[in-house]
Amino acid sequence: MRFSGLRVLREGLTGNKGWTPHWRDPEPKAEYDAIIIGGGGHGLSTAYYLAKNHGMTNIAVLEKGYLGGGNVGRNTTIVRANYGLEGNSQFYSHSLKLWEGLEQDLNYNAMMSQRGVLMLCHSDGQRDAFARRGNMMAAQGDDAELLNVDQVRHLLPYLDFDNTRFPIYGGLLHRRGGTARHDAVAWGYARGADQRGVDLIQQCEVTGIDIEQGVVMGVQTTRGPIRARKVGMVVAGRSSQVAAMAGMRLPVESHVLQAFVTEGIKPVIDHVISFGMGHFYISQSDKGGLVFGGDLDFYASYAARGNIPMMEHVMEAGMTLMPMIGKAKVLRSWGGIMDMTPDGSPIIDKTQTEGLFLNCGWCYGGFKAVPASGDAFAHLIATGEPHEAAAAYRLDRFRSGYGLMDEEATGSQHNLH
Repeated sequence: MRFSGLRVLREGLTGNKGWTPHWRDPEPKAEYDAIIIGGGGHGLSTAYYLAKNHGMTNIAVLEKGYLGGGNVGRNTTIVRANYGLEGNSQFYSHSLKLWEGLEQDLNYNAMMSQRGVLMLCHSDGQRDAFARRGNMMAAQGDDAELLNVDQVRHLLPYLDFDNTRFPIYGGLLHRRGGTARHDAVAWGYARGADQRGVDLIQQCEVTGIDIEQGVVMGVQTTRGPIRARKVGMVVAGRSSQVAAMAGMRLPVESHVLQAFVTEGIKPVIDHVISFGMGHFYISQSDKGGLVFGGDLDFYASYAARGNIPMMEHVMEAGMTLMPMIGKAKVLRSWGGIMDMTPDGSPIIDKTQTEGLFLNCGWCYGGFKAVPASGDAFAHLIATGEPHEAAAAYRLDRFRSGYGLMDEEATGSQHNLH
């Protein structure tokens, strides 16, 4: 079934009785060529690109709950390629290019909206840092515009420019950035993978990983054992738990990151805006709700919910930046389980077990990385070699200290501790 304007019109005139399920609900087979543990955005995109780019169709995606029920459905939907560090800049540039062709590739409306991302700066030092970042983005081939305060005022007149504690000095505008519909991205990749023969197995929790003489042989699940010579672990905040089944201890901590949405209001915020002094970011959805978030809750947890002190912190940052939102009623909040690495950058690599592969540690960058993560992880699983866009995401950098990618310049250096 292909989607088109003509198809939507025809179904609307005939009672919408011709639509078929987006994917099958198959029983797991006894053996596959490859198993992907995790039915979120990264796992589904990996399966899709394995089938599309590498011709591997005897694949199963195993999800303990329902497809898209984890972090891919629990985020603020931001898509951007405004990273400033060698390695990350190239990777997210590759991801944005895939985003720009995603809907045509999947024949699915992911509601990609390149409305622009503006990062505000509030000091001379921060402005200098954004200038360096913009130069890195431009050198990578991405767009970047350094705006002064008058240009920001013209673009976003509703900000609090009179705030003496956090004055606005300007901002870095990334026009190709924006948002996409999070659950539609998961559904589009699921549908595309299913159409290419991938089995999407829901309600199938992995309880063990079978390894013999250093080689992966398959997995144990709540629906029985499944054999495979290649297994990819891509389970976001549960990475440490799943890797422990293979005897691995990862340099990863799981933390809660909250997000919020208000009641629908008339269009007022045209861009994605980030507040440089409060780690606050906000956009407006197509339904009119203000979607916003802030920093981590700063305690390790596997609970997909947050706490009130961080809610207060995020609301305070929003009111500091744009007091006009103060009367909007918050409808709901949610939490995603973030798998945080010490240097703020992800891991896409082989493990010490032959045939076992790891994709984790996405920190704040998980949703915007979905296309490139799947593309790179599929390339690694299929060929055994890292994708050039993800070559820096090695696991052993935390052991040796060589190649650490400290995006925020705040992490510890593992080889010195």
